[in-house]
Amino acid sequence: MSVVKINAIHVPEGSGAELESRFAARKHAVDGAPGFEGFQLLRPVSGDTRYFVVTTWADEQAFQAWSANGAAAAHSGPPAGHGGQADGAGEGDAPRRPVATGADLLEFEVVEL
Repeated sequence: MSVVKINAIHVPEGSGAELESRFAARKHAVDGAPGFEGFQLLRPVSGDTRYFVVTTWADEQAFQAWSANGAAAAHSGPPAGHGGQADGAGEGDAPRRPVATGADLLEFEVVEL
């Protein structure tokens, strides 16, 4: 059964463009992970400052394996693959300040109808 993980990233006003730029630079970092099915970055449009990073996985085990082994690589370093770097810096760059002020992980199973 597919699972969906949503990382609700709290982004201060005026920092959205920087967050989007960092995600764009690492757009496909997670694509090769076993069990990875899809990714979306959702921009808030009214009444909320949170961006939602939505990933879909074949099952919980696939997500847990990526979390244990591939997540750190996808969130740091230069855009060798791509993916969801919301803070940090590329190799040889000065450290960048974090864009987000916090994040919450929401977890769901896909209901087969």
